[in-house]
Amino acid sequence: MKFATKAIHAGQEPDPTTGAVMTPIYQTSTYWQKSPGEHKGYEYSRGTNPTRKALEDCLAAIENGKFGLAFSSGMGATDAVMKLLKPGDEVITGNDLYGGSYRIFTKIFANYGIKFHFLDLSNPDNMLPYINANTKQIWIETPTNPTMQIIDIEACAKIAKAHQLLLTVDNTFASPYLQNPLDLGADIVMHSVTKYIAGHSDVVMGALVVNDEDLYKKLWFIYNSCGATPGPQDAFLALRGIKTLHLRMKAHCENGALVAQFLKNHPKVEKIYWPGFQDHPNHDIAKKQMRGFGGMISIVLKGADLQETFRIASSFKVFSLAESLGGVESLINHPATMTHGSIPREEREKVGVTDNLLRLSVGVEDIEDLLEDLKEALK
Repeated sequence: MKFATKAIHAGQEPDPTTGAVMTPIYQTSTYWQKSPGEHKGYEYSRGTNPTRKALEDCLAAIENGKFGLAFSSGMGATDAVMKLLKPGDEVITGNDLYGGSYRIFTKIFANYGIKFHFLDLSNPDNMLPYINANTKQIWIETPTNPTMQIIDIEACAKIAKAHQLLLTVDNTFASPYLQNPLDLGADIVMHSVTKYIAGHSDVVMGALVVNDEDLYKKLWFIYNSCGATPGPQDAFLALRGIKTLHLRMKAHCENGALVAQFLKNHPKVEKIYWPGFQDHPNHDIAKKQMRGFGGMISIVLKGADLQETFRIASSFKVFSLAESLGGVESLINHPATMTHGSIPREEREKVGVTDNLLRLSVGVEDIEDLLEDLKEALK
């Protein structure tokens, strides 16, 4: 079954009671049992809910995985993966990460004796000196947030397998339409479903997808025990969003490419980060593991201080100044004070997250309106 067909149909059968084509919103916390332990597969909605189960099966299908788990946020999903670890374990991760991931690693799990190594993983061999008997997991984003580094998933998977490590890939920026890390050897795929998958800026949700049944059972135990599970209304909205994921991603990619070309030679732009350019580091890796380059772009404003950067960021009419990304509407973000504000200045500036960097999530509006908005705001 091809992607678009899976996005529309996977995990979703007509309702057996009414024949409803759309999966119903099962707004219930508990389920009738004929006798103790004799039920229809559902006992309590923290553990399983029919609407959420349909979403989880659909998420697994579009990631070419066997098992899906939906969480109340991307951070809830990240938290569950980290809870596979124990004090003394070590994690190798990238030096350009979503600020929330950096925060949960350094401010929460580091307090429980888990050590994190933040490395430049544009060359996966950079992690080899840090692998030891305590290393248990590799966690990567690709493209990274916000400097769009491209990390070779297949090369990381070979290293992980050779050292019996789990490889988790945050696939939020690419979406399952553009990249499928499980096919490249990853063990766990994480998504902030809030972003491209749901796609309409009306849901906060996360997800994990795996192939290994034992790993799924461990994650499901954490998921059920700790309770970071979404309600049926959000699951319904995410399912609805997935049905147009393939259409939206085509438009994001088309608009993203045109916006990137416009900005590349703009006199106010000192540097642009977008993996579709041939001179982008690891462009060839992006071509190999992705089916398109997406709608995420970051730019460094030439000669702009913080005040000038704020002025420009606040001057858009079509782009909205806001956190998040991946919705149908175009957004602009100032990572240093918004999404990455929890990362110390000296750490974020090492990888280029400076005060004059702006991140664009290019939406699916008319491209002429987006280009005109950029032209006016950058004047």
